[in-house]
Amino acid sequence: MTDSEPIWLVFNRASGSNDEAALAEVEEGLQAAALRIAGRTYFPQDKVPTASELDDGGISTLRVFAGDGTIHSLVISLFGWQGRAIVLPGGTMNLLSKELHGEAGAVEILGRIAAGPVRLVRPPILEGRTGHALTSVLSGPGTAWNDVREALRNAELGGFAAAAASALVESVAGEKVICRSIEGVRVEGYAAISLELREDRLEVLVYYAEVPGDFLGQLAALLQRNFRKGPHEKPGPFDQAAIETINSEPMGLLMDGEPCDAQARETFVIASCPVDLVATHNDA
Repeated sequence: MTDSEPIWLVFNRASGSNDEAALAEVEEGLQAAALRIAGRTYFPQDKVPTASELDDGGISTLRVFAGDGTIHSLVISLFGWQGRAIVLPGGTMNLLSKELHGEAGAVEILGRIAAGPVRLVRPPILEGRTGHALTSVLSGPGTAWNDVREALRNAELGGFAAAAASALVESVAGEKVICRSIEGVRVEGYAAISLELREDRLEVLVYYAEVPGDFLGQLAALLQRNFRKGPHEKPGPFDQAAIETINSEPMGLLMDGEPCDAQARETFVIASCPVDLVATHNDA
């Protein structure tokens, strides 16, 4: 990084671990790293900057302090941009930040950048008919639990109760999904199938919800803000994965936690991220 390099700051107040105090702490870290804030976007109130807007403003570095969903929207919109993005953990799961920086917090990451040097990487991502996912895909009726998690994050108790009741019904009666890559696939399908990247392979996790104990497991995982800890099995890994519904109805689908319109069959392969990301972790 150069002295007093101008950057664009993207911040999401609604993300899991963000607040004004955290933002102030990060801004101090930016100053220490000789990064000058030349523009700001408060997502989702403001539109994310386009590549041309960043180029016109002489901005070659974008810094995003938000959760995986916001980071997804931002990086996907900048595919092909010649600049670089600094991803800082500002959400609940922070999957991409962990891939790039390990378990480090935002201030520690900025300290690493200040000390230099940093690496630019283009990590593997998931590619499907509906678009791209930087870290994970979740399919099946179990995607309804995402609404419960959002209600919990927003402290909407009434919405939480309604979403939880709906998710329980959907997990049992909704359109189940299967993955043809899995040997001995359950003919009755799964409540959810998750695809996550582990280096250059796809890790497939299949989730079930058949008895009340399974529902309690999902709820306990949800209260820990990690529904991926619910009851599941883990076959694989694989190079690609084809997921389809049992009865040929459109499936529920989340890409980096963002809802997407899906068909009855979706295939996902590994691609390369077309935007440079700053990495400070040795294994990134």
